[in-house]
Amino acid sequence: MRLGNRRQWVAVLAATGLLALGALPGTAAQAADEPVKKVIRVGATQSMDSMNPFLAVRLVSSSIHRWMYGFLTVTDSKTLQPSPDLAESWTTSPDGLTWTFKIRQTKWSDGQPLTAEDAAWTFNKMITDDGAKTANGPAVENFASVTASGQDLTIKLKAPQASMLENPVPILPKHVWEKVGDIAKYEADDYPAVTSGPYIAVEHKKDQYVKLVANPDYWRGKAKIDELQMIFYDNPAAAVVGLKKGDIDLIGRLAPPDFQALQGDGNIVQWNTEGRRASYLQINHGATTSDNKPIGDGHPALKDPKVRQAIHTAIDKQKLVDEVQNGLARPADGSIVPPMYKDFFWEATGDEKVTFDVAKANKILDDAGYKKGADGIRTMPDGSRKLQFRFSIHTDTPIEDKLAEYLTGWLKDIGITLTTKRLDSSKFTEETGTTALFDIAISGWSVNPDPEEVLATHLCSRRPTASGEGGGTESFYCDPQFEQLYQQQQKELDRTKRAGIIKQMEERLYTDAPVIALYYPNDLEGYRKDRIASITSIPEDKGMLYGGSSYWPFYTLEAVSTDGETDSGSNTGLIVGVAAGVVVLALAGFFLTRRRRGVADERE
Repeated sequence: MRLGNRRQWVAVLAATGLLALGALPGTAAQAADEPVKKVIRVGATQSMDSMNPFLAVRLVSSSIHRWMYGFLTVTDSKTLQPSPDLAESWTTSPDGLTWTFKIRQTKWSDGQPLTAEDAAWTFNKMITDDGAKTANGPAVENFASVTASGQDLTIKLKAPQASMLENPVPILPKHVWEKVGDIAKYEADDYPAVTSGPYIAVEHKKDQYVKLVANPDYWRGKAKIDELQMIFYDNPAAAVVGLKKGDIDLIGRLAPPDFQALQGDGNIVQWNTEGRRASYLQINHGATTSDNKPIGDGHPALKDPKVRQAIHTAIDKQKLVDEVQNGLARPADGSIVPPMYKDFFWEATGDEKVTFDVAKANKILDDAGYKKGADGIRTMPDGSRKLQFRFSIHTDTPIEDKLAEYLTGWLKDIGITLTTKRLDSSKFTEETGTTALFDIAISGWSVNPDPEEVLATHLCSRRPTASGEGGGTESFYCDPQFEQLYQQQQKELDRTKRAGIIKQMEERLYTDAPVIALYYPNDLEGYRKDRIASITSIPEDKGMLYGGSSYWPFYTLEAVSTDGETDSGSNTGLIVGVAAGVVVLALAGFFLTRRRRGVADERE
């Protein structure tokens, strides 16, 4: 399928300056007349799982899609509350069951008008097509109907929904996507993409890079740089070297050792703030498909909550923070919502709090009938199998190797053998999210200001179908109590009362332990101040740059100009970093030297 015609896209690329790189045949002669382009290159140790927003679940993918597409609302950079995006205003019925969004008058990057029909098609596709549910299925589960009339989008709900203004679904162009046959198999690799956000994806080389150019017709105004490139690296150490050499200009999601390796470089700003992420163990407690059929090969002992509780009790989280995270994290005495979100953060106290106690962990297993053999390894009460578990981690991730060493030692102390299984990112995602071919796995989630999305990854409906479609589960969890609480919080419009229900959900995950939260990592990033003149964090007060919950940082960023001054503009916010230097120029062939095997630990 081809998107638009050549003449239209030559005009778009000319407006954005991409023709200066000779992106299309017959344009080399024009290059000398083009002004010097402002290009910013961002490094990542995780590549796109899909350019298709219906399928993409990794953090890097959702970040790039935020730069490309508009949503109904966008997180305000100051308050983290919903603010207008493609929906310029909205109203609700007195019973909270009908929402009407006024879609702003703007256009897609191919010149076609953007209407409420585009939003209605996007949501209805998710309602009717299991393949389209993969990334954000729960976002439309409560939708009874979605209709459009001109610029008015009307969503009727089955029950009131408190998170309606936090919808995580990017709006896609109907005139392009309705031509797609099988959404579940579509890679969305036709370029230039048709978008409505600040940037247009013009090129993607799998596992190497994504190249985007500023959208000249973006309704807020064209971004202050001409081109944004996302470069994928084999491993964090290589990315850090790239930042120091000037091959890239910014990298986020750094592990503590890599972050600390940036110390002493006068051209690099180290960025260390509270993060929006929870890192946890995912336990295969008896995985099933969405029609409740067993799936995978998880160890049957992990179905027993006592075994999961014993594992939890055998983990010294403070030690992990000190030794694995180098002190740049906070022990998780709560669940999957990090302390950054104070209204929704829950933390165990008193007798409910699980503390490191090997003797207690051993007693839990002893009392449950898991006896130790002569070799020190426990067996199931019926004697059928030893407690020998696999621990799935990612290749080329030293920090996960170190985590595995500690967990292996602690579990050995309670009679459990843990064997490390290293997988590339794609295989890891498949085995821990679809086929359930694992026992215990490292995982994590970057949580949005409203935590409903991450909570939804533990719903029954997020389990994959028998054919492997849909899904997006983080645990294969299907618990009636958790489901009931989810429905309650969804209907509760009083924020304080709703927060109380959400904390009960976190408590349920904590005590039943389908996942075991380990720590809340700091947001660790670095950028070159001789390349990046200014950038707005989210939130603006000590927030994040890469991996934040909106497009603000990369829409507002400014490159250092050739004369050492920055371009002025109307974008506001807390601006970080001011320096002099030179404009970044992309080097031909640079992309071809970079490959990665990423970490799905950065799933969104």
